[in-house]
Amino acid sequence: MEKVECIVVGGGLAGLSAAYGLADAGVEVMVLERGDYSGAKNVTGGRLYASPIRSFYPELWEEAPFERAVARELVTMLGDGAQTTIEVASDRFTADPPQSYTVLRARFDQWLAEKVGEKGGMVVPNMKVDALLREEGRIIGIRAGEDEIGADVVIVAEGVLRLLSSEAGLAAEPVDRDHALGFKEVIELPPGVIEDRWHLNPGEGAAQLFLGNVTDGMLGGGFLYTNKESISLGVVVGMKAMRERAEKAKPQDASESYQLLDRFKALPQIRPLVAGGTVAEYSAHAIPEGGIAAVPKLAGDGYLMAGDAAGLALNALITVRGMDFAIASGYYAAEAVKAAKARADFSAAGLAGYEASLRGSFVLKDLQTASQIPAFMENPRLFTHYPRAVSRLLEQIYTVGPGPTPGLFKTAWGGIRRDFMNTGTVKDAWSARRI
Repeated sequence: MEKVECIVVGGGLAGLSAAYGLADAGVEVMVLERGDYSGAKNVTGGRLYASPIRSFYPELWEEAPFERAVARELVTMLGDGAQTTIEVASDRFTADPPQSYTVLRARFDQWLAEKVGEKGGMVVPNMKVDALLREEGRIIGIRAGEDEIGADVVIVAEGVLRLLSSEAGLAAEPVDRDHALGFKEVIELPPGVIEDRWHLNPGEGAAQLFLGNVTDGMLGGGFLYTNKESISLGVVVGMKAMRERAEKAKPQDASESYQLLDRFKALPQIRPLVAGGTVAEYSAHAIPEGGIAAVPKLAGDGYLMAGDAAGLALNALITVRGMDFAIASGYYAAEAVKAAKARADFSAAGLAGYEASLRGSFVLKDLQTASQIPAFMENPRLFTHYPRAVSRLLEQIYTVGPGPTPGLFKTAWGGIRRDFMNTGTVKDAWSARRI
């Protein structure tokens, strides 16, 4: 059986990050990517937080194909015929170096794969891995079609569905409660139009989240990220909520959940944002949202787990992270493999430094800090009652009717008593103290 020192299953950010570090150190590494190219299957339309990973491979980030540095953060709460947007702009967001960037994964991943190749790593596209090979409890390689390739260590960065790792017994099969489904369109717009609509200086970007009348009361929300010449617009919905809705739906409404993005775009609050744009891409993708409780064993005899396959993603309500976690996990995986090679020990003990490094880093520390958020987000009032209540309260404050206008305090107090001073809100506040 043909053998290499390291096989990386999956050419996303985690796998490529690991391969870059290994190839740079002269380790023989082969990345197997089932798509036509790295990035072909990676459809995340979003933002990479660069601050946590800037010390990893610093030579890369000066030339990385980022879209825009995020200068403005917006959260929009959609009520019944009303909306409230909180906008935060800070010079610190884009100070040299910027905190975060918007990215288009097809472009970004392809670039990183090229960098791996320049270092001597091998990235093989159109290679679907069918199974992880196991011998006496140890992972010894992979099978792709009729070909078997051995390795001292396999880095499993196959993505969120864990088809290979769950079949091999390295991780539990994914469950709907721990995942969401995202629907996204890339809509082309001229750079000047983007900058005018989001009040941006040339080259700056915006990240906008939407809650409320987006997901029909299901766990989830909408997102919008500005790229150089396009915007990424989408909706994310919890899989468990979607399944329960589908089970209760009438046959003629069975596809209702999949039309959320179209209905979102048709809202009067969204139409001006996409006006004049041309849809260039549509995609859908599963997203891990189980938090630290859904993270499997990260290292074993002959293998490491990285990126989405390891559940390393975080939805913290107003920040959504995964790409920085993926790159960090790839970096630490490469460091662990290099150390194991130096000791000629690819056992679970020889690779244990990987999980130790992740536990000492922002990755597992941030997941631990946010450990209560997945359960907190199961409260449907977060996506129904509160966005509507905030919009209704502010709408009343700014309304001038035909008769005498009540005092500001009286109007505000009435809305607060109606929507926020009740048993449900007290329970929600008590639950929120843990996050």
